[in-house]
Amino acid sequence: MGRPRTPLLDRERITTTALQLVDEQGDFSVPQIAKRLGAQTGSVYHHVDGRDGIVELLRERVAEAIDPGTLDLAPWDAALEAWARSYRAAFAAHPRAIPLLMTSPVRAPRVLEQYERAVNLLLTAGFAASEVMPLIIALENLVLGSALDLAAPETMWELTERTPTPRLAEALAAVGEGRADRAFEVGLAGFLGHARALLGT
Repeated sequence: MGRPRTPLLDRERITTTALQLVDEQGDFSVPQIAKRLGAQTGSVYHHVDGRDGIVELLRERVAEAIDPGTLDLAPWDAALEAWARSYRAAFAAHPRAIPLLMTSPVRAPRVLEQYERAVNLLLTAGFAASEVMPLIIALENLVLGSALDLAAPETMWELTERTPTPRLAEALAAVGEGRADRAFEVGLAGFLGHARALLGT
């Protein structure tokens, strides 16, 4: 048999297939990737550094949607706000990837470069080195939690007559549509207010 004109396997196809599996079921396996691509499991390993390597390819793929130009904005708080919004949108497109990516160390070069830029932004703004990573991690917690919230059902509280909750019912009725977006705005405003106060002291 002749070799196919288009190779069955390359890093791009492996990443795309792994992300499809994660979007569908929340995880992937190398045999599943191989089966979808019509290849042998061993052949997949010729192109990637095992499962961990695929996870990092997924991290890079999802993070590609984060606009790196946001970190060039001025002043620093406008840059951080724009980065947070772009970061949230990128991960909201693949919410089932969040638990997978957040439970493995970050090694992807392009993602590390983005963290480097965020750290530089805060240090240049005048934050103490000891304050920088807690701020970035707190912002990530907000962003990723909100990205997951966007994928949740609009109605997360099912009220029953067995447990009277009239004030909860009142509050839920008052919030209207866009609960996740409104909650994100509250969290982001609170985070930025804290960061500005921290810099001021």
